[in-house]
Amino acid sequence: MRRRLTAAFAVAVLAAGLNPLAAPAQAAPTAAGFAVAPAAAPAALAAAPNISLANITGHLTQFQSIATANGGRRNAASTGYTASVNYVYDKLVAAGFTVVKQPCASGCISGAGPNIIADWPGGDVNQTLMLGAHLDGVTAGAGINDNATGSAMLLEVALTLAAQNPQLTRHVRFAWWTDEESGLNGSDYYVRSLSSADRAKITGYLNFDMVGSVNGGYFINRITSSIGQTLKAYYDSIGVQTEENTEGAGRSDDASFNAYSIQTSGVAAGASRTKTAAQATKWGGTSGQAFDPCYHRACDTYPSNVSTTILDRAADASAYAIWTLAVGGGTPANNFSVAVSPTAGSVAPGGSLSATVATATTSGSAQTVALSASGLPSGATASFSPSSVTSGASSTLTISTTSAVAAGTYPITVTGTGAVTRTATYTLTVTGGATTCTGYQTIVTGSLNAGQNAYQPSGGSYTTTVSGQHRACLDGPTSRDFDLYLQKQNGSSWTTVASSTSSGPDETVTYTGTAGTYRIRVYAYSGSGSYTVGFTRP
Repeated sequence: MRRRLTAAFAVAVLAAGLNPLAAPAQAAPTAAGFAVAPAAAPAALAAAPNISLANITGHLTQFQSIATANGGRRNAASTGYTASVNYVYDKLVAAGFTVVKQPCASGCISGAGPNIIADWPGGDVNQTLMLGAHLDGVTAGAGINDNATGSAMLLEVALTLAAQNPQLTRHVRFAWWTDEESGLNGSDYYVRSLSSADRAKITGYLNFDMVGSVNGGYFINRITSSIGQTLKAYYDSIGVQTEENTEGAGRSDDASFNAYSIQTSGVAAGASRTKTAAQATKWGGTSGQAFDPCYHRACDTYPSNVSTTILDRAADASAYAIWTLAVGGGTPANNFSVAVSPTAGSVAPGGSLSATVATATTSGSAQTVALSASGLPSGATASFSPSSVTSGASSTLTISTTSAVAAGTYPITVTGTGAVTRTATYTLTVTGGATTCTGYQTIVTGSLNAGQNAYQPSGGSYTTTVSGQHRACLDGPTSRDFDLYLQKQNGSSWTTVASSTSSGPDETVTYTGTAGTYRIRVYAYSGSGSYTVGFTRP
């Protein structure tokens, strides 16, 4: 959430025709374009899934790791933000969303990364429910509560919607915004760039910003609005009292939608404002202290600055809102799942191994699922027997390698394609490896004594002008421990963006990054000898 308050919020509310002081209706809540039958609330509560807290905290761990690997930051113009975008984007694509990385062409700070816009197929696009969270943090730290909590929570809600694949009556769209911290710029650009006809199709927007404050509360944006009452209904059902989010009014991305008369609400847990004694009595926590004592500070990290209880409830509230406002009671769409057992295996060059790929019909009717695999190293192939199955049946995956395959660990994506696309991951480890790194654009050699470093190519670096994948391979001396690092220039210093540091001589790394200057670092952790490095740049 950005720091500065604005007066635009009051103007936007009046322009939207909303009265934040209006008493809640006694009937079930209705939002513009969202008619909710009186029985819908309890029905939605029963149908809405329980969002996995373990999966949300897994995403938070990834965001913290990304920040740590990128100078401790994830602000909109940083490599940490780019890595955050790629993490969210890859998860959504694998789940079957239609995903766009939308550059912020005007209004954002120089170098700001893109918005992510993800649409789940189905539902009436003329009545679109949209949910969003800003993905960027401030330059002071990792930006975990503000706002990796909202981003991680929203990602898991989206993945749960994809896995459940309910019949939708309204279209559902998710967004992760860039450059919120500099003035709501990413969301402003998105709404501003839409045609008036496309803006009219968005009949409600829900925002999630700082939803895990450690001394937090339970705040709802525009709580008396119809769509706000939908969120409140969830908290009422679990016996948690809520309040209007006065601290956050006009300070997060819902304001960009309000400015165009799109009805909004959302959830927050509080920022720098002090918790009162009355709030501590009903919510717990410590009165006289900020809801988030690390707001916009370097200590905004995971896990120390997150309340998982508050975060978990926010996730379930968002799912309840989707199932209330956008999920119908018709026949579920055809859907299936894919799983691999075992999930990992090791093979020596020239050998092969097998795993079972199981499918299951999760809703609707069984369907034909075509199987494929990607992410294999050079010198390895995958086959399926049979190559397609009816959901509910299994296939045998066989991975075969040649003697030239490079040692390393490779995440293999197993994809099932039917009416929807589902994936699972199998981790392949190639032991030993070929005597040289083959199949790379550049091959260099050298020698090191224990404790020494070498930088390649030729003690220098290489520069790319485009984004893409970097691959590097190290073939070290037998029975020695050599390590491999990929580093990117960050001003006058170098940041390690990928590394492989097993106890053996052979290592591989893969990294997808933006244009810039990179170098390969080889380190002789123990032992001496000659080595070969191969690398491929975008």
